[in-house]
Parts: sequence; structure tokens; C-alpha cells
Amino acid sequence: MYLAMNRFTVPLENAAEFEELWLSRDSKLHENPGFVEFHMLKGPEEDGAILYASHTVWETEEHFRAWTRSDSFRAAHARAGDSRKLHSGAPRFEGFATIQKIAMPA
Repeated sequence: MYLAMNRFTVPLENAAEFEELWLSRDSKLHENPGFVEFHMLKGPEEDGAILYASHTVWETEEHFRAWTRSDSFRAAHARAGDSRKLHSGAPRFEGFATIQKIAMPA
């Protein structure tokens, strides 16, 4: 498994609009080979901002990299600059490869 995550620091006054932007997106992730799941996570409030993380799980890093080169990726990010910037600074990307997995028995 490969986990791809972007973290966003969002000022409180932009939080509702930021959440609506994500919740109303027409995601095509499920159409991509190797896609496992996506989560948009809302973290703690600190110093007038909320930490959010988009969390995507892929079968392999190569599946993730292939998606970033796909038409699906370009379409999903085509309007990224259309609306006013709702988060502070640049999103912080972090990628993680699985070295151990423990799950509930099936």
C-alpha cells in the first residue's frame, strides 16, 4: 500500500467554504487502477486555523504516480486556481509506503 497525503492549514473563516469545496467535488478516483480509498480528514483547531488532510490510499506508489500523470488527475485539478485561496501557504505533500499492516481478521 501507498498513502498519499496533502495537509492544509485553513483559517477558521474559510473552513466552511473549504469543506464545501471538497465535499462537492466530482471525484473520479475510483476509476483509476490501484485506487483503494480516499478520506478528507479534519484535525484540530489551533491559533485561528484548522488542519485538514486529504488521505488517499493506493495499491502501490506506481499506481499513485500513474494517476498524477493521468487525464483524470488533470481534470480533478483543472479548477484549483479558479476560486480564492482558502488555505494558508502551500499544501504539504507527504507520501508513505507500507512496511507493516495489521488488520481485523475477515
